[in-house]
Amino acid sequence: MFTKTSVRKSNLMAGKQNHTEEKTFHCLKCKGFFTNVSLIGQQPGQTEPRPYKCSECHQTFITKALLKMDQQTYTGEKPCECSECNKALNQKGELALHHRNNTTENPYTFSERDKTIKEKSDLSSHERIQDGEKPYRCSECNKTFSQNANLRKHRKIHTGEKPYKCSECDKAFNLKSSLSVHQKIHTGEKPYKCSECDKAFSRKGSLRLHHMSHSGETPYKCSECDKGFRTKPQLMQHLKVHTGEKPYKCTECDKTFKQKVALSSHERIHTGEKLYRCSDCNKDFRQKTHLITHQRTHTGEKPYKCSECVKCFITKGKLIIHHRIHTGEKPYKCSECEKYFSRTNDLSIHQKIHTGEKPYKCSQCEKAFITKKDLMKHQRIHTGEKPYKCLVCSKAFNQKGRLLTHLRSHASLLHV
Repeated sequence: MFTKTSVRKSNLMAGKQNHTEEKTFHCLKCKGFFTNVSLIGQQPGQTEPRPYKCSECHQTFITKALLKMDQQTYTGEKPCECSECNKALNQKGELALHHRNNTTENPYTFSERDKTIKEKSDLSSHERIQDGEKPYRCSECNKTFSQNANLRKHRKIHTGEKPYKCSECDKAFNLKSSLSVHQKIHTGEKPYKCSECDKAFSRKGSLRLHHMSHSGETPYKCSECDKGFRTKPQLMQHLKVHTGEKPYKCTECDKTFKQKVALSSHERIHTGEKLYRCSDCNKDFRQKTHLITHQRTHTGEKPYKCSECVKCFITKGKLIIHHRIHTGEKPYKCSECEKYFSRTNDLSIHQKIHTGEKPYKCSQCEKAFITKKDLMKHQRIHTGEKPYKCLVCSKAFNQKGRLLTHLRSHASLLHV
């Protein structure tokens, strides 16, 4: 299938000439030359026998070397060690690339833009991306890819294979990179720092998106309302506002969602799973955003400032609701009596007046209430709790309203 030749290269680095011998493999099918024998098996359109089968994932391979490479995914074996930094790697090719990453050697040049590339296989892949060529096709859904490696990753979606397990919480992933990102939740590692505001992120992509908040860049525009977004997924998500589409359905309660991440978050209500823990008080949360908001109660941070009265808030949502006091905006309308409200929560409470629903029942006397807050007020009758104390005469009350009424009796003293 291939012939092996030897080619001598010379590289001039730091004023010294180093000679390294590089093995190349000549594929008799496509007449190409490759620095790694495994790359031959990645050529599109070849139908060689695949006699070597992995016992873990049942995928078949042309050569025993390719099978061994796949098995290292499951065993964790990394036999190739860097002599400079002792980093362990799966393959000799990866070790060679690692050495190049620690030098300035970029031996392959892309003719279109004179871009230098470390691996010959990377050059071929890069050229396919530039040409839009996608020769690797999924047999399940006909989706095409420019690289065989990306096709292999994609296939795991169909097989449900998740070989990479987190040692902390047993969550499994189909990609090693996804596991690495997830593990940073447990370690708290945030290696990517913003040069503008010193905010740190666990992923490089998150940092790139954050940079757009400083530049104001929103390259993805909605054709319906001209609203701009930083990413294409954000735009696609926004479009569902116009279409009303909610494609993600909970299998437990049939509730539907516009976003997959919203469904995942909702499902934790049924499972009770709380992945995110506060390092200050050990309180657990289902969503990372809830943890971030909670941590501001410890730090006292209120990053959202009202432009009208300079009042500050922990969340953007609370600022938006507060701002309606100044604008008088009441966007939520009752379908029964056409009364308007500034908050969805106020509308939901109001609608229970029409339905007669009183979901909060007292365990002492069976009296029922529309809101949990009203139930808590009522329960103070049974417990005798009086948390509202007069600062003038120390008299205590079970409701704030009663304290305010009482303070009128001290009006003459308070105005002195």
